[in-house]
Amino acid sequence: MQCPGFVKVAKGHSSSKVDGRKLAIAAVALQDHIAQTIPHLKSCSRTHPAASSRTHRARQHHKETGPEPVEYVLDPDPPPLTLAQKLGLVAAPERRLTAEDWMEVKSRSLREGDSTQPCVICTEEFRLQPQVLLSCSHVFHKVCLKSFEHFSGRKCCPVCRREPYETRVIHDGASLYLEKCAVRIQACWRGFVARKWYKDLRKLVPPNDPQLRRQFFEAKAVCRDVSDCPICLTSLHSSKAVLLLSCSHLFHEPCLRAFERYCSETTVTCPLCRRMYTSRPVGAHGLTTL
Repeated sequence: MQCPGFVKVAKGHSSSKVDGRKLAIAAVALQDHIAQTIPHLKSCSRTHPAASSRTHRARQHHKETGPEPVEYVLDPDPPPLTLAQKLGLVAAPERRLTAEDWMEVKSRSLREGDSTQPCVICTEEFRLQPQVLLSCSHVFHKVCLKSFEHFSGRKCCPVCRREPYETRVIHDGASLYLEKCAVRIQACWRGFVARKWYKDLRKLVPPNDPQLRRQFFEAKAVCRDVSDCPICLTSLHSSKAVLLLSCSHLFHEPCLRAFERYCSETTVTCPLCRRMYTSRPVGAHGLTTL
Protein backbone atom coordinates (compact mmCIF):
# COMPACT_ATOMS: atom_id res chain seq x y z
CA MET A 1 0.00 0.00 0.00
CA GLN A 2 1.47 3.29 -1.17
CA CYS A 3 1.36 6.46 0.89
CA PRO A 4 -0.10 9.69 -0.51
CA GLY A 5 3.26 11.46 -0.30
CA PHE A 6 4.92 8.96 -2.57
CA VAL A 7 2.23 9.44 -5.16
CA LYS A 8 2.72 13.19 -5.16
CA VAL A 9 6.46 12.80 -5.61
CA ALA A 10 5.99 10.38 -8.50
CA LYS A 11 3.57 12.69 -10.28
CA GLY A 12 5.88 15.68 -9.89
CA HIS A 13 8.77 13.67 -11.18
CA SER A 14 6.75 12.58 -14.24
CA SER A 15 5.62 16.13 -15.12
CA SER A 16 9.13 17.48 -14.78
CA LYS A 17 10.34 14.73 -17.05
CA VAL A 18 7.75 15.65 -19.68
CA ASP A 19 8.64 19.35 -19.46
CA GLY A 20 12.28 18.54 -19.84
CA ARG A 21 11.55 16.43 -22.91
CA LYS A 22 9.58 19.31 -24.49
CA LEU A 23 12.37 21.71 -23.65
CA ALA A 24 14.91 19.42 -25.27
CA ILE A 25 12.80 19.09 -28.42
CA ALA A 26 12.40 22.87 -28.59
CA ALA A 27 16.15 23.36 -28.15
CA VAL A 28 16.93 20.88 -30.93
CA ALA A 29 14.32 22.51 -33.20
CA LEU A 30 15.78 25.97 -32.64
CA GLN A 31 19.30 24.71 -33.21
CA ASP A 32 18.24 23.07 -36.48
CA HIS A 33 16.44 26.26 -37.55
CA ILE A 34 19.52 28.40 -36.86
CA ALA A 35 21.73 25.97 -38.77
CA GLN A 36 19.45 26.18 -41.82
CA THR A 37 18.95 29.96 -41.82
CA ILE A 38 22.37 31.39 -40.97
CA PRO A 39 24.41 31.61 -44.21
CA HIS A 40 27.77 30.25 -43.00
CA LEU A 41 26.09 27.40 -41.18
CA LYS A 42 23.64 26.69 -43.97
CA SER A 43 26.46 25.74 -46.33
CA CYS A 44 27.67 23.14 -43.84
CA SER A 45 24.23 21.66 -43.25
CA ARG A 46 22.46 19.21 -45.52
CA THR A 47 20.11 20.83 -48.05
CA HIS A 48 16.77 19.32 -48.89
CA PRO A 49 16.23 18.06 -52.47
CA ALA A 50 13.03 20.09 -52.74
CA ALA A 51 15.02 23.35 -52.53
CA SER A 52 16.26 23.05 -56.13
CA SER A 53 16.05 26.10 -58.36
CA ARG A 54 12.79 26.57 -60.26
CA THR A 55 14.70 28.54 -62.88
CA HIS A 56 16.73 25.47 -63.80
CA ARG A 57 13.56 23.42 -64.30
CA ALA A 58 12.04 26.18 -66.43
CA ARG A 59 15.15 26.30 -68.63
CA GLN A 60 15.05 22.54 -69.06
CA HIS A 61 11.37 22.78 -70.01
CA HIS A 62 12.22 25.56 -72.47
CA LYS A 63 14.84 23.37 -74.12
CA GLU A 64 12.44 20.45 -74.38
CA THR A 65 9.42 22.35 -75.70
CA GLY A 66 11.29 24.45 -78.28
CA PRO A 67 11.65 28.17 -79.02
CA GLU A 68 8.18 29.11 -77.75
CA PRO A 69 8.61 31.55 -74.82
CA VAL A 70 7.62 30.16 -71.44
CA GLU A 71 6.85 32.23 -68.36
CA TYR A 72 8.34 30.96 -65.11
CA VAL A 73 9.03 32.13 -61.57
CA LEU A 74 12.61 33.28 -61.25
CA ASP A 75 12.98 32.77 -57.48
CA PRO A 76 14.00 29.30 -56.30
CA ASP A 77 11.57 27.08 -54.43
CA PRO A 78 11.41 27.88 -50.71
CA PRO A 79 13.07 25.37 -48.39
CA PRO A 80 10.77 23.09 -46.41
CA LEU A 81 9.55 24.26 -43.03
CA THR A 82 11.90 23.57 -40.19
CA LEU A 83 10.81 21.80 -37.02
CA ALA A 84 10.82 25.09 -35.14
CA GLN A 85 8.45 26.60 -37.68
CA LYS A 86 6.18 23.58 -37.56
CA LEU A 87 6.05 23.77 -33.75
CA GLY A 88 5.27 27.48 -33.86
CA LEU A 89 8.51 28.53 -32.16
CA VAL A 90 9.53 30.63 -35.18
CA ALA A 91 7.23 32.49 -37.56
CA ALA A 92 6.76 30.66 -40.86
CA PRO A 93 7.59 32.52 -44.13
CA GLU A 94 4.85 34.18 -46.13
CA ARG A 95 2.85 32.10 -48.59
CA ARG A 96 4.25 32.05 -52.11
CA LEU A 97 2.10 33.34 -54.92
CA THR A 98 0.12 30.72 -56.80
CA ALA A 99 -0.55 30.59 -60.53
CA GLU A 100 -3.89 32.37 -60.02
CA ASP A 101 -2.17 35.10 -57.99
CA TRP A 102 0.39 35.62 -60.76
CA MET A 103 -2.39 35.89 -63.34
CA GLU A 104 -4.03 38.62 -61.26
CA VAL A 105 -0.71 40.47 -60.89
CA LYS A 106 -0.09 40.22 -64.64
CA SER A 107 -3.58 41.47 -65.51
CA ARG A 108 -3.05 44.47 -63.22
CA SER A 109 0.27 45.20 -64.94
CA LEU A 110 -1.40 44.99 -68.37
CA ARG A 111 -4.16 47.36 -67.30
CA GLU A 112 -1.57 49.88 -66.12
CA GLY A 113 0.41 49.49 -69.37
CA ASP A 114 3.80 48.91 -67.72
CA SER A 115 5.11 46.82 -70.63
CA THR A 116 4.31 49.59 -73.12
CA GLN A 117 6.44 52.08 -71.17
CA PRO A 118 10.27 52.07 -71.01
CA CYS A 119 12.09 50.35 -68.16
CA VAL A 120 12.20 52.62 -65.11
CA ILE A 121 15.84 51.78 -64.35
CA CYS A 122 17.50 52.20 -67.77
CA THR A 123 14.69 54.27 -69.42
CA GLU A 124 14.87 52.11 -72.58
CA GLU A 125 12.24 50.01 -74.33
CA PHE A 126 11.98 46.34 -73.45
CA ARG A 127 12.10 45.10 -77.05
CA LEU A 128 13.34 41.47 -77.08
CA GLN A 129 15.40 41.65 -73.89
CA PRO A 130 14.45 39.41 -70.91
CA GLN A 131 11.72 41.01 -68.81
CA VAL A 132 10.65 40.30 -65.21
CA LEU A 133 7.39 40.98 -63.42
CA LEU A 134 7.44 41.65 -59.69
CA SER A 135 4.72 40.58 -57.27
CA CYS A 136 3.85 44.29 -56.91
CA SER A 137 2.97 44.31 -60.67
CA HIS A 138 5.94 46.50 -61.73
CA VAL A 139 8.01 45.45 -64.75
CA PHE A 140 11.78 45.82 -65.36
CA HIS A 141 14.58 44.44 -67.47
CA LYS A 142 15.98 41.30 -65.91
CA VAL A 143 19.54 42.61 -66.13
CA CYS A 144 18.57 46.03 -64.75
CA LEU A 145 16.81 44.52 -61.74
CA LYS A 146 19.73 42.22 -61.04
CA SER A 147 22.16 45.16 -61.13
CA PHE A 148 19.85 47.20 -58.89
CA GLU A 149 19.72 44.40 -56.32
CA HIS A 150 23.50 43.99 -56.49
CA PHE A 151 24.32 47.66 -55.87
CA SER A 152 21.51 48.32 -53.36
CA GLY A 153 22.22 45.18 -51.35
CA ARG A 154 18.55 44.27 -50.82
CA LYS A 155 15.45 43.18 -52.68
CA CYS A 156 13.44 46.39 -52.81
CA CYS A 157 11.20 47.44 -55.71
CA PRO A 158 12.68 50.55 -57.39
CA VAL A 159 9.18 52.05 -57.80
CA CYS A 160 7.04 51.24 -54.76
CA ARG A 161 9.88 50.23 -52.37
CA ARG A 162 8.12 46.99 -51.49
CA GLU A 163 10.28 44.29 -49.96
CA PRO A 164 10.62 41.43 -50.25
CA TYR A 165 9.07 40.50 -53.57
CA GLU A 166 8.80 37.61 -55.96
CA THR A 167 9.86 37.79 -59.61
CA ARG A 168 8.49 36.07 -62.69
CA VAL A 169 9.94 36.10 -66.21
CA ILE A 170 7.38 37.31 -68.77
CA HIS A 171 7.43 38.16 -72.48
CA ASP A 172 4.79 40.90 -72.79
CA GLY A 173 7.30 43.54 -73.90
CA ALA A 174 8.71 41.23 -76.58
CA SER A 175 5.20 40.44 -77.87
CA LEU A 176 4.30 44.13 -78.05
CA TYR A 177 7.59 44.93 -79.80
CA LEU A 178 7.08 42.17 -82.39
CA GLU A 179 3.55 43.42 -83.01
CA LYS A 180 4.84 46.97 -83.43
CA CYS A 181 7.51 45.78 -85.89
CA ALA A 182 4.89 43.86 -87.89
CA VAL A 183 2.70 46.97 -88.07
CA ARG A 184 5.64 49.07 -89.26
CA ILE A 185 6.58 46.52 -91.93
CA GLN A 186 2.99 46.33 -93.15
CA ALA A 187 2.69 50.13 -93.22
CA CYS A 188 5.95 50.43 -95.17
CA TRP A 189 4.85 47.80 -97.69
CA ARG A 190 1.39 49.34 -98.13
CA GLY A 191 2.96 52.75 -98.64
CA PHE A 192 5.32 51.32 -101.26
CA VAL A 193 2.42 49.61 -103.08
CA ALA A 194 0.32 52.80 -102.97
CA ARG A 195 3.16 54.97 -104.31
CA LYS A 196 3.92 52.47 -107.07
CA TRP A 197 0.23 52.29 -108.00
CA TYR A 198 0.01 56.09 -108.10
CA LYS A 199 3.09 56.38 -110.32
CA ASP A 200 1.72 53.78 -112.72
CA LEU A 201 -1.63 55.55 -112.71
CA ARG A 202 -0.01 58.87 -113.60
CA LYS A 203 1.57 57.19 -116.62
CA LEU A 204 -1.82 56.00 -117.89
CA VAL A 205 -4.39 58.61 -116.84
CA PRO A 206 -3.85 62.16 -118.14
CA PRO A 207 -4.27 65.02 -115.63
CA ASN A 208 -7.21 67.43 -115.76
CA ASP A 209 -5.12 70.58 -115.87
CA PRO A 210 -4.79 71.73 -119.52
CA GLN A 211 -1.10 72.55 -119.33
CA LEU A 212 -0.21 69.33 -117.49
CA ARG A 213 -2.42 67.38 -119.89
CA ARG A 214 -0.58 68.83 -122.89
CA GLN A 215 2.79 68.00 -121.34
CA PHE A 216 1.54 64.49 -120.59
CA PHE A 217 0.63 63.75 -124.21
CA GLU A 218 3.76 65.42 -125.59
CA ALA A 219 5.92 63.29 -123.35
CA LYS A 220 3.96 60.21 -124.32
CA ALA A 221 4.39 61.00 -128.02
CA VAL A 222 8.12 61.48 -127.62
CA CYS A 223 8.42 58.19 -125.72
CA ARG A 224 6.80 56.35 -128.63
CA ASP A 225 9.59 57.54 -130.94
CA VAL A 226 7.27 57.64 -134.00
CA SER A 227 9.01 58.88 -137.18
CA ASP A 228 6.36 58.27 -139.89
CA CYS A 229 2.83 59.52 -140.37
CA PRO A 230 0.38 56.59 -139.96
CA ILE A 231 -1.77 57.88 -142.89
CA CYS A 232 0.69 58.74 -145.66
CA LEU A 233 3.59 56.65 -144.27
CA THR A 234 6.10 59.45 -144.93
CA SER A 235 8.48 60.99 -142.48
CA LEU A 236 7.08 63.36 -139.88
CA HIS A 237 10.28 65.39 -140.11
CA SER A 238 9.35 66.75 -143.52
CA SER A 239 8.22 70.29 -144.24
CA LYS A 240 4.60 69.48 -143.54
CA ALA A 241 2.99 70.68 -140.31
CA VAL A 242 2.42 68.07 -137.66
CA LEU A 243 -0.57 67.77 -135.33
CA LEU A 244 -0.52 66.17 -131.92
CA LEU A 245 -3.77 64.54 -130.86
CA SER A 246 -5.01 64.30 -127.31
CA CYS A 247 -4.53 60.54 -127.54
CA SER A 248 -0.78 61.21 -128.07
CA HIS A 249 -0.70 60.15 -131.77
CA LEU A 250 1.03 62.30 -134.42
CA PHE A 251 -0.15 62.96 -137.97
CA HIS A 252 0.59 65.32 -140.82
CA GLU A 253 -1.93 68.14 -140.73
CA PRO A 254 -2.96 67.74 -144.43
CA CYS A 255 -3.34 63.99 -143.96
CA LEU A 256 -5.52 64.32 -140.86
CA ARG A 257 -7.69 67.05 -142.44
CA ALA A 258 -8.21 64.90 -145.49
CA PHE A 259 -9.12 61.97 -143.29
CA GLU A 260 -11.66 64.12 -141.47
CA ARG A 261 -13.24 65.29 -144.80
CA TYR A 262 -13.57 61.82 -146.20
CA CYS A 263 -14.73 60.25 -142.95
CA SER A 264 -18.38 59.28 -143.18
CA GLU A 265 -19.01 59.28 -139.44
CA THR A 266 -20.43 62.33 -137.71
CA THR A 267 -17.93 62.13 -134.86
CA VAL A 268 -14.40 61.81 -136.10
CA THR A 269 -12.12 59.53 -134.08
CA CYS A 270 -8.40 58.88 -134.20
CA PRO A 271 -7.38 56.67 -137.16
CA LEU A 272 -5.30 54.49 -134.84
CA CYS A 273 -6.99 54.18 -131.43
CA ARG A 274 -10.55 55.21 -132.44
CA ARG A 275 -10.84 57.77 -129.65
CA MET A 276 -12.33 61.22 -129.83
CA TYR A 277 -9.57 63.78 -129.83
CA THR A 278 -8.50 67.39 -129.85
CA SER A 279 -5.47 68.44 -131.87
CA ARG A 280 -2.77 71.06 -131.59
CA PRO A 281 0.20 71.88 -133.84
CA VAL A 282 3.63 70.91 -132.66
CA GLY A 283 5.68 72.97 -135.10
CA ALA A 284 6.15 73.65 -138.80
CA HIS A 285 9.01 71.18 -139.06
CA GLY A 286 7.61 68.10 -137.52
CA LEU A 287 8.90 67.12 -134.05
CA THR A 288 11.62 69.72 -133.74
CA THR A 289 9.61 71.68 -131.15
CA LEU A 290 8.76 68.71 -128.89
